[in-house]
Amino acid sequence: MRRRINRRGFLAAVSGTAALHAQTGPADLRIAAVEVWRLAGRREAETGVNRQHQVQPLHIYDEHRPKEYRETGVAGRQSVEVTALYLKIRTEGGLEGLYGPIDREAAVVVDLQLSSFLKGKNALAVETLWDQMHRSNRHSRASHFMMGISAVDNALWDLRGRYFQAPVYRLLGGPTRNRVEAYGSCLGFSVEVDAARRKAAELLREGFRNQKWFLAYGPGDGAAGLAKNVRLAAVLRETMGEEADFMFDAFQGWNLDYAIAWAKQAERYRPRWIEEAFHMDKLDSFVQLRRATSIPVATGEHMYGRWEANDFLKAGAISVVQADPEWCGGVSELVKICAIASAYDAQVIPHGHSLHAALHVVAGQSPMTCPLVEFLITKMKSYYYFEKHPLTPVDGRIVLPERPGFGIEIDSSKVLSQSVVHWAVR
Repeated sequence: MRRRINRRGFLAAVSGTAALHAQTGPADLRIAAVEVWRLAGRREAETGVNRQHQVQPLHIYDEHRPKEYRETGVAGRQSVEVTALYLKIRTEGGLEGLYGPIDREAAVVVDLQLSSFLKGKNALAVETLWDQMHRSNRHSRASHFMMGISAVDNALWDLRGRYFQAPVYRLLGGPTRNRVEAYGSCLGFSVEVDAARRKAAELLREGFRNQKWFLAYGPGDGAAGLAKNVRLAAVLRETMGEEADFMFDAFQGWNLDYAIAWAKQAERYRPRWIEEAFHMDKLDSFVQLRRATSIPVATGEHMYGRWEANDFLKAGAISVVQADPEWCGGVSELVKICAIASAYDAQVIPHGHSLHAALHVVAGQSPMTCPLVEFLITKMKSYYYFEKHPLTPVDGRIVLPERPGFGIEIDSSKVLSQSVVHWAVR
């Protein structure tokens, strides 16, 4: 027997079907699996050379402040284990998105709190899924939960790129250039005067016309430490000349008085910025520092979304936003932060915890808003060990990949073991 349906019932049925389709998408695009993969292998690593410490908030306490650094040891080589976590999202039709390496903290959130929530949803509905993940938990505004959202968002952008057979930066409206300038991040390199001079000159020859150095001293080191921090600025300007730039990272290890005292003496050497002078909670200290010095003030790697970025920009606290797409909400959120920053004539130079997402967002933005990406020199030697196409600067610039998505491909010859990992609820 045929069931008769009136016009109102027909429209309700059609609209209901359309709404369901919009939410879940075609069957082959529904998310079937959200998996964290652990890869393990071995590589040859340099040993025997210590690493320069950087100033940290705990260093105001004598028992937590490192002894005066001196370069020691002779470089050697040995085989070491290397592991990495990658997030893979697979649809019913077999399409996959891949992103990594990701932090363990993000992986735990994905496995325990987001994976089941995502199953059955439309993998291409990136904005919808971001909003739903953000609304799904009262702790989503920051920290590890936002890191989990970031990992999922980035993997979904990779999947989207593979679906449309285009790099992510093209989906974002780019490229605005074919190569992106990278600044060399010098974490771990000695800040002893002679060693810093040699390394800065070496990096300049390699094409790093922008270099970030990590200051080793803070309030707990007194006037002598302050003088050494100022001296480093003088040495770098003398070594690098007027056509190159350097910047400094204080890793939240200073207070306002110390930062102003340093800035007043260092600004004659024209650093490109001073980064994370204070903890992110100290908005007013950033405002006062920016008013007190001509050195641009930067922060943002611990911003967890557009709202914090807007607060800092609206207050006039910073001129460089360093939001990290691994932590701030992924590609989707970093693009929004770029839009907000551009309205304030501020720059967005993403923190370089990783490169994939940051590079593609930067390549999709105006060079006026996003002029640089960060390249952590010592970290990146091993960070992308399992990948066939690690992103590496040539003459200080990174050529944009043309592969779909982020272009991440795992080199199976380097993987000795791999497994899907889960965390038990405790």
